[in-house]
Amino acid sequence: MSLDTFAPAIFVFLWSTGWIVAKYAAMHSGPFTFLVMRYSLSALAFVLFCAFTGAKWPRDWSSVFRAIYSGIFLHGFYLGGLWWAIASGVPAGISGIIAALQPLMTAMAAPYLVGERLQPVQRIGLVLGFIGIAIAISPKLLTSDAANLWQSAIPLGVNLLAMVSVTYGTLYQKRHLQTGDLRTIATLQYVGALIVTAPLALTFEDLHFDGTHEAILALIWSVFGLSMGAVGLLLYLIRRGQVSRAASLIYLMPPAVAIEAAIAFGEPLTLPIIIGTAVVVIGVYLTNRRTADVVPE
Repeated sequence: MSLDTFAPAIFVFLWSTGWIVAKYAAMHSGPFTFLVMRYSLSALAFVLFCAFTGAKWPRDWSSVFRAIYSGIFLHGFYLGGLWWAIASGVPAGISGIIAALQPLMTAMAAPYLVGERLQPVQRIGLVLGFIGIAIAISPKLLTSDAANLWQSAIPLGVNLLAMVSVTYGTLYQKRHLQTGDLRTIATLQYVGALIVTAPLALTFEDLHFDGTHEAILALIWSVFGLSMGAVGLLLYLIRRGQVSRAASLIYLMPPAVAIEAAIAFGEPLTLPIIIGTAVVVIGVYLTNRRTADVVPE
């Protein structure tokens, strides 16, 4: 069998490991500090990749600005908020379920921003998606006393805002970055991500990175497995015309993250998480029936 057969599933698997890496990184470094290192190395790796493959850089400053601006939301605010939330106590499995909001929010915003009309079955999928997420996170909120409620609610709220950011970034890219070399666009997007995360790291963290082999492996995987591997595979899928196949598998992301988190960290697969994940999967599947070209960033 050719790579085309397995590429979409490999892409989804690679992307799902991002939540596991985020929790590993939180044990060895501040989330913003780690992301600054990841974005810097990823930008350098992409510059070398662009030079080696003869990628074409934008010829006008407006295209450069748009690529950097999209990276501020697609990587900077999105991963910055998500990684901070996980470092602040949101379980990786629950954060992975919340990530299902990205295609749901994109479907909600599409009628207003790009003129796509939702079918009745998609509206049902949206409702089911939000119900599933509420079921999954309800025990964490209901079992907290009044003093700890905000400590649980704030990281979850930041995680939700991160999904708003990536949704906006996705729609912005679909609207304003339809042309241009995706390799150089990806490089400039990491510059935009650094514009957000570098000041946050300098302001709120002591730039600690313990340098253990676990931390270094997490950093290597973040750069080459996620920033290079997943994005590179996405470029391959675009060239082969198989983006819709990868997007159609995005409903497998929440259960994949939940299972990986249970194996890696022993996060319990409680009944609310199992039920919530199942409901979210059904909701995302129904919502994506006509919007299969939406791919997470």
